[in-house]
Amino acid sequence: MVYYQNDPLNSTFAALSDPTRRAILARLAEQDGMSVSELAKPFPVSLPAIMKHLDVLSDAKLIHRSKSGRVVTCELTAAPMEDAMRWLNRYAQFWSQQLDRLAAFVEEESCPSPKPTTPSNPASPSNVVSMRQRKKSTPPGPTRKK
Repeated sequence: MVYYQNDPLNSTFAALSDPTRRAILARLAEQDGMSVSELAKPFPVSLPAIMKHLDVLSDAKLIHRSKSGRVVTCELTAAPMEDAMRWLNRYAQFWSQQLDRLAAFVEEESCPSPKPTTPSNPASPSNVVSMRQRKKSTPPGPTRKK
């Protein structure tokens, strides 16, 4: 098994890979400082499952949890996502440049357009697409008597 060093970018993308965790982050983006029970309400999973998702988000430093009495409050932390966006933007810029080059190449008129076929300029045999005649099926073989 290959072990990778504990890279913050790896843990950010791993945390963002799960739809439930992304939904939790979206809820925290709308309303920061929600309790764990408030966060868990719309999800069809148990509270311990939500706690495991929050552990992953907390380990990736995407959220910060604080406890006041018996209430645990979660807040969104944007710094790791900003690092991930910087990384993604580098590749978006690369692909944008590559696609621009491809579009310029395709739009370039590198080969002349074919001459139109007219009665004075009949189509040459090389311009005519030949289709092979389809073989007729063979007659059916003898049938077995019952």
